[in-house]
Amino acid sequence: MNAEQRKDLLGALKRRFEENMARHEGLTWDAVQARLAANAQKLAILHDMERTGGEPDVIACDRETGAFIFCDCSSESPSGRRSLCYDPEALEARKTNKPAGSAAGMASSMGVDILTEAQYRALQALGEFDRKTSSWVSTPADIRAQGGALFCDRRYGQVFVYHNGAESYYAARGFRARIEV
Repeated sequence: MNAEQRKDLLGALKRRFEENMARHEGLTWDAVQARLAANAQKLAILHDMERTGGEPDVIACDRETGAFIFCDCSSESPSGRRSLCYDPEALEARKTNKPAGSAAGMASSMGVDILTEAQYRALQALGEFDRKTSSWVSTPADIRAQGGALFCDRRYGQVFVYHNGAESYYAARGFRARIEV
């Protein structure tokens, strides 16, 4: 990331932070910026989250470690992370019409975590997300061992969790990322 990209990213993160104070009551931008300045690798990850349409924002602070938790806060599943099956194993198993990649594979290459169902529900308590799209969520091993994977969305004012074959992919399904800085 060059100096111009860094400046643009920090500007976008600051604007988003200031415009959405209800997501992080009691936190200050100065504290967040200091943490970001000390961690160029995490800033590069946030750049990837931003570049792929995630609109990352601070949603919490870990009181034990002091780490700020960033999560994709785009209104819909990030546009640059859609049309993906669940994981590399599902991608490999698909013999025809393979998607470009997998959610778990892309998350790993970006250095982020896919939200768990509980984290997804906590995010939904901060706003209304995925009203037209859906997002893969981290799937328990026993479900994945049977070929399934979980995804969530928000419809009719409620958050729903569903299942699908892990090899499936849809233009309106992506994944939301999370990192600690």
